[in-house]
Amino acid sequence: MPWVIRDVVKDINKAVARRWQGIDPLLPEPGDLPEGCMSPLLARGEAGRPAGIGVCRHQYVAADTLAQTWGAATKFVLTMRLRDADTALAADDLLTQWREHVHAQPAAWADDTAAIVNWPARDITGVPALLRHGLVPISVIAARPSQRPASTASASSASTSPASTARTSPPAASGINGLVIRPAQPADLDAVAEFEMGVVRYDAHFGGSVPRPATEALIWAESQAALAERPGWTWLAEHDGRPVALTTVEPPDAATWIAGMTRPGVTAYLQTMFVRPDERSGGIGAALVRHVHRELDARGIDMILLHHAQQNPLSAPFWHRMGYRPLWSTWETRPAATLR
Repeated sequence: MPWVIRDVVKDINKAVARRWQGIDPLLPEPGDLPEGCMSPLLARGEAGRPAGIGVCRHQYVAADTLAQTWGAATKFVLTMRLRDADTALAADDLLTQWREHVHAQPAAWADDTAAIVNWPARDITGVPALLRHGLVPISVIAARPSQRPASTASASSASTSPASTARTSPPAASGINGLVIRPAQPADLDAVAEFEMGVVRYDAHFGGSVPRPATEALIWAESQAALAERPGWTWLAEHDGRPVALTTVEPPDAATWIAGMTRPGVTAYLQTMFVRPDERSGGIGAALVRHVHRELDARGIDMILLHHAQQNPLSAPFWHRMGYRPLWSTWETRPAATLR
């Protein structure tokens, strides 16, 4: 990146850091912008001073990876940093420039494509510009800080790693008659893969997932590998001896891809939460998640992040009750060339 642009980014990042911390203390310090497909886009403010900067990345997701199950195969992703408290004008300027760039890409006109912006959930002044350009909120990154006492959290983070404090817990009573929560074992592969596919199929109703021909086999392989790990990060709830719910967590060393979306600390990613449809609304999901929270707090986790579909009628109220709240919203339009 040319030194002039680096200076602009540094100057804007200072302003963005102050603004983000004012609207949401769980947001991270804005770091270096990713390498883009072209020179950064600049939004002009008063007296020609840059009011914002944007970087576009083209992502081509391989068909033999589970990542292609979670969205379009080709993604055009815009990262924006906006200086002023009211982001509307600068956001509109950058989105207009981005639209012209995306429309010039032949690949953007294919069906299996998306134009994507990740936006801080509490940064509400930019929402009208996103809507005006045809983007809609598809998913949410929600966050839950650790509930450990501050002194315990500081000591755990400073003196131990999650791997060293992780343990294999025995089956736990849940308070619900006949319900037992326990770490999943390799012998549970069929149930774990079934529940993972249940999430994929359900989220497809809201655009959160795109089931692919290879999805089921890839989930099977990933689940098999996860269940072989010790200590494990997958938990099952059994009701009267029958598997009824699943929670899978990515430990901090596997969650680095998303950890930068929040403030520094030991971050885990809650990858999967599924309850059999005929067992919902009875408290099983809440009991399982509370158990997992206790496990993660004990393992020194400072922050848990997760995704849920914006339009999923079950997710938002459930995760709010579990102590999560929106941190980022992912705005999309599909195909990418429908960006306005």
